[in-house]
Amino acid sequence: MLRKVSAVVLGGVLIAATLAACGGEGSGGGGAASGKDDGKIVMGFSQVGAESGWRTANTKSIQESAAAAGIELKFSDAQQKQENQIKAIRSFISQKVDIIAFSPVVESGWDTVLKEAKAAGIPVILTDRAVDSPDKTLYKTFIGSDFVLEGKKAGEWVKQEFASAAGPVNMVELQGNTGAAPAIDRKEGFESVIGSDPKFKMLASQPGDFTRAKGKEVMDAFLKANPDIDLLYAHNDDMGLGAIEAIEAAGKKPGTDIKIVTVDAVKDGMQALSDGKINFIVECSPLLGPQLMDLAKKVLNGETIPTRVLTEETTFTQDQAKAALPERKY
Repeated sequence: MLRKVSAVVLGGVLIAATLAACGGEGSGGGGAASGKDDGKIVMGFSQVGAESGWRTANTKSIQESAAAAGIELKFSDAQQKQENQIKAIRSFISQKVDIIAFSPVVESGWDTVLKEAKAAGIPVILTDRAVDSPDKTLYKTFIGSDFVLEGKKAGEWVKQEFASAAGPVNMVELQGNTGAAPAIDRKEGFESVIGSDPKFKMLASQPGDFTRAKGKEVMDAFLKANPDIDLLYAHNDDMGLGAIEAIEAAGKKPGTDIKIVTVDAVKDGMQALSDGKINFIVECSPLLGPQLMDLAKKVLNGETIPTRVLTEETTFTQDQAKAALPERKY
């Protein structure tokens, strides 16, 4: 397999023997394992888990894009546990893959294993979520959304929706996993917009772990403790969908009695928006696969790439959701 090596140029002629030698002993995982160098890139990818429709679509995009790009993908599901991701990354290092990509479960605690990858000469790309390491040389780039901006977009809609309300506007918040970048940043962005207006009251804010089941459970507790809720802000669609079940079970009408704003824009969420049970969705696209494979090839070719790559995203109202649903890919 092709390992990440520097091209050796003598007198303007690329020395082919440099790459040919990489298929031998001590070379990249695929070459060492198969005993030959077929020129195929091997990527080790560690996924957070399968906690939501968004994550399932993200996994599918990466797997399909790897196949289309001719990249051999070694895939690992961390099941929402950082220790599983660290174990997977170390396995990729021992297999001598060409490049590693992963979506971190949480922001902190990655320096040691990233240093191990760097020492092994294996470049790393972060996808969807960032890490808080001060050493930016431990990874080549981060591709994903601006989670703070997503939170701001949600907050701006809330301010506009309740512009004429005298107050107070009683809100509850379903956060993602504790310590996860989307949970931290979406909360920060939202608060930066609505925090200066005293009429907005955050009655309760708790993690719903990005899952539908936990979203329902926490929203049920919110409703029992705070019967007069005007707005729910959920950090993803799945938690919002779970909350809808709890709201309906409490005899209230989601989207009317309690306004709901979520993040993601997966198909189930868009359907709920179309049906009027959700009022506004901020998009967070999971279709990162094509960009990831393109970046991987550029990194291994020694090309200069930006250290931050943003995905293109929008927002949806009910009418916009109805128009987009027929051709929605996720």
